[in-house]
Amino acid sequence: MNWIQVYNPLGNLGLSALVAAIPLFILLYMLGIRRSKGHHAAFFGTLAAVLLAILVWGMPLQHAAMATLNGMLFGLFPVVWIIITAIWVYNMSVESGEFEIIKNSLACITDDRRLQALFIAFAFGSFIEGTAGFGTPVAITAAMLVGLGFRPVYAAGVCLIANTAPVAFGAIGIPIVVAAGVTGLDMHHISAIVGRQLPFLSIIVPLWLVVTMSGWKSAMEVWPAIAVTGVCFAVSQFVVSNFVGPYLPDIIAAVVTIIGLGVFLIFWKPPTVWRFNGVVPTEKVTCRFSRTEVIRAWVPYIILAIMVFLWGLDSVKKLLGPIGTTFQWPLLHNLVLKTAPIVAKNTPYPAVFAVNIGTAAGTAIFIAGLLSVLAIPNYGYGKAFACLGRTIKTLKWAICTVSMILGLAWIMNYSGMSSTLGLAFTATGALFPIFSPILGWLGVFLTGSDTSSNALFGALQKTTAQQIGVDPALMVAANSSGGVCGKMISPQSIAVATAATGMVGEEGTIFRFALKHSVAMVLVISVITLLQAYVLKWMLP
Repeated sequence: MNWIQVYNPLGNLGLSALVAAIPLFILLYMLGIRRSKGHHAAFFGTLAAVLLAILVWGMPLQHAAMATLNGMLFGLFPVVWIIITAIWVYNMSVESGEFEIIKNSLACITDDRRLQALFIAFAFGSFIEGTAGFGTPVAITAAMLVGLGFRPVYAAGVCLIANTAPVAFGAIGIPIVVAAGVTGLDMHHISAIVGRQLPFLSIIVPLWLVVTMSGWKSAMEVWPAIAVTGVCFAVSQFVVSNFVGPYLPDIIAAVVTIIGLGVFLIFWKPPTVWRFNGVVPTEKVTCRFSRTEVIRAWVPYIILAIMVFLWGLDSVKKLLGPIGTTFQWPLLHNLVLKTAPIVAKNTPYPAVFAVNIGTAAGTAIFIAGLLSVLAIPNYGYGKAFACLGRTIKTLKWAICTVSMILGLAWIMNYSGMSSTLGLAFTATGALFPIFSPILGWLGVFLTGSDTSSNALFGALQKTTAQQIGVDPALMVAANSSGGVCGKMISPQSIAVATAATGMVGEEGTIFRFALKHSVAMVLVISVITLLQAYVLKWMLP
């Protein structure tokens, strides 16, 4: 039996939106004020969403149960699969002693925590975001920073802040591809507009990272390196997104930034070396290992980068696509109907679950881990699989958190509660360009994915733009650009970060750390969008 979504169950859109936000208020309260553990907050937020969907939005019990279960299993695969495999590769490196060599090799380039954050969290993280996305960069880079000696809260927080500017073009541009698909707008046009918004953020994120870690005065000591990092990434991102397309901006920008910063540091050193317990005089770091040992220690991450890049290619996806299965979710697939004004006419809401084992990013990382064992001396597959078991056991609460958060996102989407929140934003009329990025920000907070946010609100952004007389492509692009700022406070991302840094149970701490940065960044995108809508129209392609 089909069920048609209801978007204003209480007869007043503002009141309906306020009630729809209750699960989010619960998450905010429990994480930000009560400092509850992530799985506790996720449980009560999801429970509230299910009850509201049934009792207020009138969703049939079987549809509500199936939607929540669908989301929870999506949390387990592919999202948790990425987390487990990424941290497993890191744990093997630590257990074998190879990570000590990695630490020393990085120190030979720079022993300064500020510059290491630029290298690992921003540049290398952007490369992983561009190839894989979906939580992979934070899982890998946060674990690496902890291994280098970063305080866990800063390792998690810095990686979450860094994982903003590249997100709209993550996973080989899939957020932009989806935005174009759900709106019918030209993909390259959307890419070009996003490429004229995010570079403003990209150029300041490196400074933002360093100031967050060490303060303004200390950041000014390394401003030349910050400038090289920001300019390399922002210029590359602009050029590729505008003149090539949405598939490669992150990958090319990251490679240019890694090379540019690496070459720059050959000729320039900061006056002091900054660490979390203070500064020390600049001195020559002793490189204690041979070139062969250094290359061998980096082999797991080199293989990981290659595998993740290959898994992002269409040819590889086609080859590996048959490895897995896809099925229609029972008691849910096409039984929920979207209706006006979210869509022009009643449209079935598909519910397809893909166990795409072959093409999943986690599988690429898992294979990278298996291949890496061959390069790790005196290790072997027995130790590797024992390490995998310990990794899963350590992550049990993070796994629960991610699964329930995705269940919350799915029930809000299928019940129409997310659309109720979106429609409330459209009531702002001519001021909608301010709220358009915030809507995307909310979508990523809900789902943990810029891709999902674009799928959720892309059509709504286009329709509202047409009603108020602004460029529809601008509003759709703003949804994606604003969404990247919500990535750092998404409970899913926070669960990944705490798992990678050994802070499971401290999700509230990371949430409070990231919240102010997230809000500030989305307001920057809102101002840019407003100006481009009415004042700086010449900036648009």
